[in-house]
Amino acid sequence: MKYLSEYRDGKIARGLADEIRRAATQRWVLMEVCGGQTHTIVKQGIDELVGEAVEMIHGPGCPVCVTPLEQIDRAMALASRPDVIFSSFGDMLRVPGSECDLFQIRARGGDVRVVYSPLDALELARRHPEKQIVFFAVGFETTAPANAMAVWRAKELGIENFSVLVSHVTVPPAMVALLEAPDNRVQGFLAAGHVCTVMGWTEYEPLARQYHVPIVVTGFEPLDLLEGILMAVRQLEQGRSEVENQYVRSVKREGNRPAQELVQKVFQLVDRQWRGIGTIPASGLGLRPEFADFDAEIRFGLEGITAEEPAECRAGEVLRGMLKPNECAAFGTLCTPERPLGAPMVSSEGACAAYFNYGRFRQATRSEA
Repeated sequence: MKYLSEYRDGKIARGLADEIRRAATQRWVLMEVCGGQTHTIVKQGIDELVGEAVEMIHGPGCPVCVTPLEQIDRAMALASRPDVIFSSFGDMLRVPGSECDLFQIRARGGDVRVVYSPLDALELARRHPEKQIVFFAVGFETTAPANAMAVWRAKELGIENFSVLVSHVTVPPAMVALLEAPDNRVQGFLAAGHVCTVMGWTEYEPLARQYHVPIVVTGFEPLDLLEGILMAVRQLEQGRSEVENQYVRSVKREGNRPAQELVQKVFQLVDRQWRGIGTIPASGLGLRPEFADFDAEIRFGLEGITAEEPAECRAGEVLRGMLKPNECAAFGTLCTPERPLGAPMVSSEGACAAYFNYGRFRQATRSEA
């Protein structure tokens, strides 16, 4: 496929890997923020290809994975109601709650539907005025504009039987939380290209200056990632800490201004709990007061539902880059895609799913990397 196969050329990839090894005078530690990038890195063996020069650690950039357990339980409570049609992207249906998942709720008779856009959920509300339609609004800044548009249109059209269960999170506060952690190992970041397509990269510039870390906005294909790693290594070797853009074919510094303006009209920054990490101040998006009528938590009185993370699941350490999935004792035994302990094993962007699906059942030794 044109403009895709060009970014998967093995000869160019090996050349970039050689250049990374030549550029590095020590082994640097980089974190890719996005779960989609993690899957490319693991599937293509990029971390093993550059292992002598760079250790890649996997960040909390999987929106399904960081959605807290209590929010999943709130979704279960809504999906179990006979007056509700609960709609969601497909990834969320396998994420375990305290007792079951949304697939099991559907098997028990709950009306749970997979949609491909929040506007599909809005159309359900138009077609089923006798039901309450709830859409599970999950994601980083990438999905926020479409979710904001659905809420905006619902208010504009006067559709009263539509609401959203919001679990939006934003990237920069999570990066700050990682950098300020006492056990932080991150020396540079690969930033998610699709988030920056919406938001640009100006919000990363003060982080690079304050914490002295290079941040490279990177795409998702193997050559994107290898070039991004090379750019970050060169910064580290030169003592620079700047924001650079590898993903020039899609990302501009200012991002998509109309999308940002729509998000700002509908959402406001709120404190948000992250699964396995805890509450990060001002790291989430919540509906503004003028759109509170479309907030499912308020409409259905869900604020009292809380939950504790299972002790045997070490997803939090995986999401913070402190643990590789195959270093967890439950990986591939107590925790599999068929019987997951946590969201990273079932999400299409989860690090544990990547390691399981691509056969990373043991940790490579330093000589094998």
